[in-house]
Amino acid sequence: MAVINARHALSIGAELGEGPLWLDGDLWFVDIKGRRIYHYTPATGALAQWEAPEYVGWVLPSNVGDLIVGLQSGPHRFAPGTGAFTCIASIDPALPANRLNDAATDLSGRVYFGTMDNRESAATGHVYVLDQGAVTQTAIEPCVITNGPAITPDGACLYHVDTLARRVTRHAIAPDGRVGAAEPFLHFTGDEGHPDGAICDAEGGVWIAFYGGWAARRYDAAGQMTDIVRFPVANVTKIAIGGADRHTAFATTARQGLSAEALAQQPLAGDVFTFPVAVPAASLTAANT
Repeated sequence: MAVINARHALSIGAELGEGPLWLDGDLWFVDIKGRRIYHYTPATGALAQWEAPEYVGWVLPSNVGDLIVGLQSGPHRFAPGTGAFTCIASIDPALPANRLNDAATDLSGRVYFGTMDNRESAATGHVYVLDQGAVTQTAIEPCVITNGPAITPDGACLYHVDTLARRVTRHAIAPDGRVGAAEPFLHFTGDEGHPDGAICDAEGGVWIAFYGGWAARRYDAAGQMTDIVRFPVANVTKIAIGGADRHTAFATTARQGLSAEALAQQPLAGDVFTFPVAVPAASLTAANT
């Protein structure tokens, strides 16, 4: 098993850094609670940012050249050139405490995304599919905090993370995008922390960030841990794989929930970190919205 130490890459101090995305040589990510979208170019150190009108959970490329972002009320188009947001669909209008949390695209460009109770108490989180402007709810069991989803490189399976239950399930994806029944994959009962964002790499390995776990871990398709990355901060939220060599990972982290004493011990909490990986990222398909 590979044991790696993450190194500091970018000072942000995000309250809840999330949703890293490697796209065309740059890193996109968000601060959910800070309502910020960031665009970072590692080659030059350039950093741009935009204020979002609501909590913003994720950023994905679209097939028409703009971006799709998960605002609290639903998926929106986002034009970086103007900073404009355009609503695609409203999600959970009867649940004002809910927000969008994490997302991924499959090989057909469908966007699978989850919602959650922002108060982290009610099991009102569901997983939805956005396909060419239409949104449908999947049959995945509701939970308090949805995370992932992560899509296998062949597009055949989706990994769903139930953060508070500390459980990861695997679901077959039908040709029409429907998600099948849950198959047990991982269940954590020790001191690993809570499983947070997840992605699949080009070999189908599953990278999971651990909130309160000081680490990110990679598991093979059989559920065996192959890599562990140690961080100097507790709340690791999600990773993206990219870099000029295609073998560089970037991880977002969070300051949310840390006491003044913990923040003094973790001055880099909320920043972006990086580490090398043996397996490159799976191919990224733009959203077909």
